[in-house]
Amino acid sequence: MSKPTRHPRTQYASASPSDSVFSQPPLYTSSRSSYPVFLSLQETAWLQLTCAGRGLFDASRWDTVARLVASDPEIRSNVFKSLVLNAVSLLSIYFFDWLLLPLAREQQKWFHRNLGWFYQVLWLLPVVGVSFYLNSSWCTLIAKRTYTLQHGARAAVPPPATYTGMLNALATSAYRGVMVCTSVVLSFALAYVPYVGPPAGFAFLCWVDAFIWIARGYSLARRVRHLEERWAYYFAFGLPSAALCMWGSSLANAALFALFFPAYIIMAMHARPLPVDPYNPTLSVPPRAGGGGGDDGGAVRYPSPLVPIRVRVFAPVIWLNDAVVRVLSVGSGARGAGARHARVPSDGGESIEEGEATVAEERSQGYSGFAL
Repeated sequence: MSKPTRHPRTQYASASPSDSVFSQPPLYTSSRSSYPVFLSLQETAWLQLTCAGRGLFDASRWDTVARLVASDPEIRSNVFKSLVLNAVSLLSIYFFDWLLLPLAREQQKWFHRNLGWFYQVLWLLPVVGVSFYLNSSWCTLIAKRTYTLQHGARAAVPPPATYTGMLNALATSAYRGVMVCTSVVLSFALAYVPYVGPPAGFAFLCWVDAFIWIARGYSLARRVRHLEERWAYYFAFGLPSAALCMWGSSLANAALFALFFPAYIIMAMHARPLPVDPYNPTLSVPPRAGGGGGDDGGAVRYPSPLVPIRVRVFAPVIWLNDAVVRVLSVGSGARGAGARHARVPSDGGESIEEGEATVAEERSQGYSGFAL
């Protein structure tokens, strides 16, 4: 009986090192690596304090104001005119408050008792009104010139004006003026709330003052969001001007505010608000040494959830403004049109907040924030 034929065993080549790599099971990364990284509460508080310190420093740069006023004739001329006119207004107000008003209270004759009223109507109010109008014009020129010196003459040239753009600019200016007036009235109203009212009113006035200085080529809605996401910086930036304008009467505080207006325009144009990115603040503000932050290889590190990124300071003001616009629209007989356009001023800027504004639009509004 014959034996079955034995076939030779197939020889397999040994696996090369490159083939062994592919034969290994796939490596899976932990899902925890995709979680957002947050700063600790202490690190976030330190970052906000650093931003507030930077805001206080930028609001005290009188050396920048002096250097710019001394070096540029146009700015020096407008600052001098604004200083003289507002000084006359302030002296007239103090003359009435400290001299005429106490003397008129003790008089028996009708003319003497109403001398203060005649002084206010015939001299004080016209001087303050003219001062406010001229000061707004001069401060707009100061803002334009400062912007030109920073970014060049070509950057300060606005694009060709259109009819629609002109209407939008007028509507935005009117809405901004109403918003500033509403904010000031709200800050005074908060002072009548027991206990928490006075400090809350003062803090709100700091943000209102800082909002007036902002003019960075942003729309109105984007200016609001820019401030609310950097609330610590702008609170400190508006702190000196708010502290200066809270000791006299309302009219004296307004004149004192106008007196410092040109200087704070220049300081605001040279300011560098922090953080640059509120949702990743460590890019511009390093965490405190020894805080345990470490090097995360450029990973995004969000602020602590216990500290808000955006404080909606102007939410009540915008709500009041929209209510005023709605009432005015209904009162003018355009009930249907008013319902469609009542929220245009505040909601219309949301598309710009998402980054849909063009460079030309931003340049055309680069110094419009001072023309209140």
